[in-house]
Amino acid sequence: MSHILLEASPHIANTVYLYQKSKFVMSEPMVLPLRSPLPFAAGSREEVLNKWAHRADELKVNVRYRAEVKRISGSRGDFTLTLSDGSTLHAETVVMAVGLQGNIRKLGVNGDDLPVVQYQLDDPDEYSGEVIVVVGAGDAAIENALALIKQNRVILVNRKGEFSRAKEANNQAVLAAIQSKTIPLECYYNSSVVRVEVQDVATPGKRARIVLNTGDGVAEVSCDRIIGRLGAAPPREFVESCGVRFPSDDPAAVPAVSTQYESNVRGLYIIGALAGYPLIKQSINQGYEVIESIAGREVEPADTPLLREKFKPIDADADVDAVIARIQKTIPMLAALTPLQMREFLLDSVVLAPRPGKVVFQQNDYTNSMYFILGGRVAVQMRQEDPTSSIRLNEGQFFGEMGLISGRRRSATVIAGSDCLLLETPRRSMLRLMGSVSSVERAIDEAFLLRAIQAHIAPGCSATELTELVRTARVCHYRAGEVLFHEGEPGDCLHLIRSGAVMVSRQLADREVVLAYAPAGKYVGEMALLSDLPRSATVKAAVKTETIRLDGAEFKALMRRHDDVAVRVRDVYAERLTHDIAMAANPQLSNIISFLMQQGMGEATDVLLIDETLCVRCDHCERACAATHGNVSRLDRDAGPSLANLHVPTSCRHCEHPHCMKDCPPDAIHRAPNGEVYIDDSCIGCGNCEKNCPYDVIHMGVPDPRNPSVLGWLLTGFGLEPGAETHLQPSPNRKKYAVKCDMCKDLSGGPACVRACPTGAAMRVSPERFVELAGEG
Repeated sequence: MSHILLEASPHIANTVYLYQKSKFVMSEPMVLPLRSPLPFAAGSREEVLNKWAHRADELKVNVRYRAEVKRISGSRGDFTLTLSDGSTLHAETVVMAVGLQGNIRKLGVNGDDLPVVQYQLDDPDEYSGEVIVVVGAGDAAIENALALIKQNRVILVNRKGEFSRAKEANNQAVLAAIQSKTIPLECYYNSSVVRVEVQDVATPGKRARIVLNTGDGVAEVSCDRIIGRLGAAPPREFVESCGVRFPSDDPAAVPAVSTQYESNVRGLYIIGALAGYPLIKQSINQGYEVIESIAGREVEPADTPLLREKFKPIDADADVDAVIARIQKTIPMLAALTPLQMREFLLDSVVLAPRPGKVVFQQNDYTNSMYFILGGRVAVQMRQEDPTSSIRLNEGQFFGEMGLISGRRRSATVIAGSDCLLLETPRRSMLRLMGSVSSVERAIDEAFLLRAIQAHIAPGCSATELTELVRTARVCHYRAGEVLFHEGEPGDCLHLIRSGAVMVSRQLADREVVLAYAPAGKYVGEMALLSDLPRSATVKAAVKTETIRLDGAEFKALMRRHDDVAVRVRDVYAERLTHDIAMAANPQLSNIISFLMQQGMGEATDVLLIDETLCVRCDHCERACAATHGNVSRLDRDAGPSLANLHVPTSCRHCEHPHCMKDCPPDAIHRAPNGEVYIDDSCIGCGNCEKNCPYDVIHMGVPDPRNPSVLGWLLTGFGLEPGAETHLQPSPNRKKYAVKCDMCKDLSGGPACVRACPTGAAMRVSPERFVELAGEG
């Protein structure tokens, strides 16, 4: 079969050629075999290119360099390719593997085309002693940052709270670098670029300024240069000019191709990043499969055996393509994914066939995967004490998005019905999908809006009855300390808190009095709507917070249509009015709430507090903790701040979005169904979590396997005292591990520290109890 390879550049594999010098090229996904005579194994950019060039010579690949294709017309058996020099070629079939490299995404802000901004890094060794800001969270951004950090100060800007789009090896490497003690990589999480400015071209380190919106407010960073690595968009104009159709107008959309990678233009095949799958090994496999197909030798895709095994609960003799098509037809949200995106998504997911009556997850659990209903139905019980609160979700619908987004406990219990078939997708994969397919993110947001309103404000209302309110609702984002609305402003909306927490305060005389704290799931702003008076308080974000803003006019209309909604809101209004009057009259209660917020209560799910009027300093709490956890205590009673009678010792807050969890290279930190954040045995002792915890409640320790003998110690006075910390030093046989409170999750009696307190001074407190506790004080 005759062939010709048209290369626009003077060399093969231009995308890899443009990688930074000495970049380590990975051969993921590891589970897939390589199906091509072209060699590919993990190694440096130079090694990979040299092997490819050598093998291409051996195979006598017919390459024509500097042959840029400007137009493709025709179809199978009669294609005409027009090149940039005006010459033409004719072909029976065409394989398009142009990638996305020529359509780099810019920062999209003022100053993004200044000389201090670049979108490519060729040789990291060219830069030394500079302050460099790298913007992006994908593999290219991570690899650039890690290469530059050897001889520069590097600051990485990540729009999200983690590196969900990166390959696992890169994810681990960047997290380790961020927490490195020797050459730390600085990172701004949850941050976006506002603008870039030229500052002082003559002063190293201050040649430019990049302004960021961060979770903690606006930050201005002085630097020498900014490197934007935000990926690339498909060359849509060129591809569409060839007759290829895109499934949507989404700028990030990729052409739809068949399972044999054929586009809607018969005989025109599209593989690689342009088809939605940028991994090199997968692209090579796709190329091999396409050529085999063109030659009349059908070959099974490399991931088919893995998917066939995964699909057994659906069909024991599953035809993989048919099952994938069935899943996309069943789940409307997934309809926009290309077959290649679907295959990647399904490789990360698990098919479940729970028996009727089995609980999929329990209300107040902290699990946060997403579920899609492939068959049958589930019952969603909003309130366990009220069986009538149950609603039914059928085939094609999904659930679990509220815990995924809010980080709080599950808001309902879900029970499998008859013939139930579920697709469970882990949080990391769902976040990656939401980040890459905007229609999926929109669908989840819309479902969250409706279900959050039904769960917390209007449980008796159907989706149809809430259509107008949902249509006018929007998601709002606030940095810590940012104001949602001010006292005295007109009341034009209600805010339902989606994630994070807010503080409610009022100005009395010359001081600000904190009246209340509201976590995710609560709402604020109803008082002005009901009274038609100006806002009676100021509400500001206690931590990084997202809210659902409900239009005031539509909300009032809903209350007029549904008396039960109006009654619920008026009841909340009356409770808050009484509470606010009491708080305003007692400044000490306000001080306690402010104090609790400052200690991380705004993002906590469970906190250890000590009532100092009852504490007798016996240290039984510390000893019980040490005795329960390998003679290494997870709390320090003396450390930590106090206000009035409340003391906050250094013990884990079990945050709703744990800071420690996102920076763990071996993924050793997990959240149990009851909310406990714990570290498993895969911990490598890197110390990342210790440094990333803002509350200093994680430390490194060496567990002691010895079990002290109480009787022996009492009779002889020798040996290990029960509850005493041994402070063992690390050795080849004894590694240091990260140590933190796990709320004694494996003990049926609850936390040992609380049970060991002889006076009842120690208590574990959930967010729902914070304000009550302040009132009791």
